[in-house]
Amino acid sequence: MAAFAVVYRPARAPHRSAPLHIRSMHGLFFYIGLGLGLAIACGMRPYLPLLLAGALASAGALGVAFARGHFRFLQSGWWLLAVVVVLAGTYLAQLRLARERFDALVEPMIWAQAVAAGALLFAATLAAHRGAWWPGLVAGAAAAALARAAVGPIVSGARSRLPDRAAREALTVYLDGASLALAALVALLHPLGYVAAALAMLVLVRVRSRAAARQGGLRIVRR
Repeated sequence: MAAFAVVYRPARAPHRSAPLHIRSMHGLFFYIGLGLGLAIACGMRPYLPLLLAGALASAGALGVAFARGHFRFLQSGWWLLAVVVVLAGTYLAQLRLARERFDALVEPMIWAQAVAAGALLFAATLAAHRGAWWPGLVAGAAAAALARAAVGPIVSGARSRLPDRAAREALTVYLDGASLALAALVALLHPLGYVAAALAMLVLVRVRSRAAARQGGLRIVRR
């Protein structure tokens, strides 16, 4: 009679992935960081972040996508061409107009465009990943306004200290480069958007505190 060896093998535990709501929250955390960072970059200068985001969305790269919903136009060719035309127009106006006239006529338009661009990119990012898009309009506008309020006084102060007009106008080129670099970094690593927002808040607090201290010093001198 043949002997039969019975071998007991423990059953393998089924592979369990994270629950769906946890995975969704993780994805939402990253995409909020992306939208927030793009909005902060637009607050610095809106044009190159808009072009980069549109190009990445058109290529479907780095998680940037606007193909779903009402914001598809942000990756279309006519929109990107319009952004290029407006960018060229701002440089032309800066070269042709005196600084005071530029600040009075063109700078408020750039301010409004920056806030609108931040709102659009944040809302489009949420909409593309099946999130409610309308909070992105509010948060994106607020983030762009925050960055604009933080960076604007620094750039204005630097311009006032530079005697050469060419050097003053070159600050705009540097600001465009900084906004593009920030948008690219946030596209590569989405949580950097939270870091960018925190830094913008810190810069704004310091700028406001220095302005308040300067005004206090002037009052003491006048007395």
